[in-house]
Amino acid sequence: MITSLLIANRGEIACRIIRTARAMGIRTVAVYSDADARALHVRSADEAVHIGSSPATESYLRGEVIIAAALQSGAKAIHPGYGFLSENADFARAVEEAGLIWVGPAPESIEAMGLKDAAKRLMRAANVPVTPGYDGANQSADVLAEEADKIGYPVLIKAVAGGGGKGMRKVDAAADFAASLESCRREAKASFGNTDVILEKWITSPRHIEVQVFGDTHGNVVHLFERDCSLQRRHQKVIEEAPAPGMDAATREAICAAAVRAARAVDYVGAGTVEFIADASEGLNADRIFFMEMNTRLQVEHPVTEEITGVDLVEWQLRVASGEALPLRQDQLSFNGHAIEARLYAEDPAKGFLPSTGRLEYFALPYLTRKRRYRIETGVQRGDEISPFYDPMIAKLIVHADTRQGAIEAMKEMTANVQCWPVKTNAGFLNLLLYDQEFEQGTMDTGLIGDNLNDYIPDVEASENALQSVAHLVVDRSIGGNATDIRSTYQNTDDGPWSMKGFRLNRAPAEVSIRLSDGQTDYAFAFADQSIDDSLWVEETPHGFIVTDDGVTRMLHIARTGSEGPTSAHDGDIIAPMPGKVIAVDVAEGDVVTAGQRLLVLEAMKMEHALTAPFAGTVVELSASVGAQVQVEALLAKVEKAKTPETG
Repeated sequence: MITSLLIANRGEIACRIIRTARAMGIRTVAVYSDADARALHVRSADEAVHIGSSPATESYLRGEVIIAAALQSGAKAIHPGYGFLSENADFARAVEEAGLIWVGPAPESIEAMGLKDAAKRLMRAANVPVTPGYDGANQSADVLAEEADKIGYPVLIKAVAGGGGKGMRKVDAAADFAASLESCRREAKASFGNTDVILEKWITSPRHIEVQVFGDTHGNVVHLFERDCSLQRRHQKVIEEAPAPGMDAATREAICAAAVRAARAVDYVGAGTVEFIADASEGLNADRIFFMEMNTRLQVEHPVTEEITGVDLVEWQLRVASGEALPLRQDQLSFNGHAIEARLYAEDPAKGFLPSTGRLEYFALPYLTRKRRYRIETGVQRGDEISPFYDPMIAKLIVHADTRQGAIEAMKEMTANVQCWPVKTNAGFLNLLLYDQEFEQGTMDTGLIGDNLNDYIPDVEASENALQSVAHLVVDRSIGGNATDIRSTYQNTDDGPWSMKGFRLNRAPAEVSIRLSDGQTDYAFAFADQSIDDSLWVEETPHGFIVTDDGVTRMLHIARTGSEGPTSAHDGDIIAPMPGKVIAVDVAEGDVVTAGQRLLVLEAMKMEHALTAPFAGTVVELSASVGAQVQVEALLAKVEKAKTPETG
């Protein structure tokens, strides 16, 4: 058995691996960049080694430095987690050549499945059904455009070395193909250093179904059933579940058998996932399920498989890497109940899901109160810093229940009670998504979020519930904390209402209205004719009142009338929402632009973010240039609103 393990990763997956390794009596070594010097995974490991500056290219992607850290620390094995170097065959080979144990498949297996074009040809030979498309060697733009015409639109462009939703573009018409190909290749080069692509026929009612497989060095290969990962935004998984809704026994047997054939075709060892796309226009059927790719590593969503099977997949990885046989045979594996995972991202849905960075001044993840089974995987705690250098996922919320509906209800409760400030999260977005009728019925496809995105964007304004909660505390503070004795405080026998004027709520004039009814005291902020009479959880901090309402945490500031809040920026200012690199500038000073027109593109947290014109007008100032590194809130451009007959 492995005695000491270096985890070549960070965040929640590093913490997850450390937890299992410690339970197995294995000494753990963490690695960290400058940005992660005080990170949770560093604090959790038995030892930690610094490997470079904050950008991943200067730390977590430096294979030779990571191997040196393992040798220096006395670690006997390296676990890559997911992302970074986890599917890099050269790194795996270098680990083995250094005399260390690689916790993963053989480098040859990674290479066989690492490029999507070669993998599809290999799967055809193994009698695994593949999606119709083009995976040829000729990569000229003209040839690719011709092949796309042959396949028929819409088509999907996919980077051959891609993953995590990056280097993928859906193209609906021939006129859009060239621009989409250029954008796809640019992102693929930045993420993977490879601009080659394949083309696939776009399935109009696609479900993303994947099968967890596991092999050992003794020739055993098993599957641990399927997961459904159809809820995606921009090809990035958002909510995953196991088993897949609507999957009958015959279809399950067929798809899982195909996944085992795929694994055997490359002599697979360790944890892997075979991903399929299903044409679900008439439900799930084995005749309409096609191989997409194989991920030769542990998946982000592996906890849902663990929850329904009772298997610790990280423990299996470490045992197999130590030379042991798989702990269970196929006929000993079964599943029960239903599990759902939601990915909590540090991003702002109200601002186009722009990543949100900064210090977690307030961070509290929920717990379930109805004796439901749940778990949380995270790599951050209150007071930690969310940096712009890495993927914005900060936690995974996982629930298990006897039924799918029970799991949905449990996840609704969890996502409604995530408390995070001032960093924004997608918890409110996740919560609204869970109420979608198609999702609840299990008839969703991968286009659900994109087709209905606005339905899942939480309100940016504080709800009436939030305002009411703050009103309670304002009254408490104003009358010395004894809100229940309001009658004697005001020396009045009437039931009210009374008004406490002279407040500002988030810079808007407001008053607190107080009414007694049947011995109960109701408090509300009143805006003109609007009155509020509901309440929910709220906490006072030195900064103001933190209120969490259906997964959205807001800071509400109370001040006496006359105090001034911060002034807002000019509404035509184009401000950098995060630190990043300007990779495209589409306009020049003096250009006339339309509302929503793309002005420039900022690259941050491994994603491209288009900044657009807030209204029709003229670009009167442009301070951004291609290649420039900009800080958060830097002024990049300024648009002056077009004059109308009414405005002169």
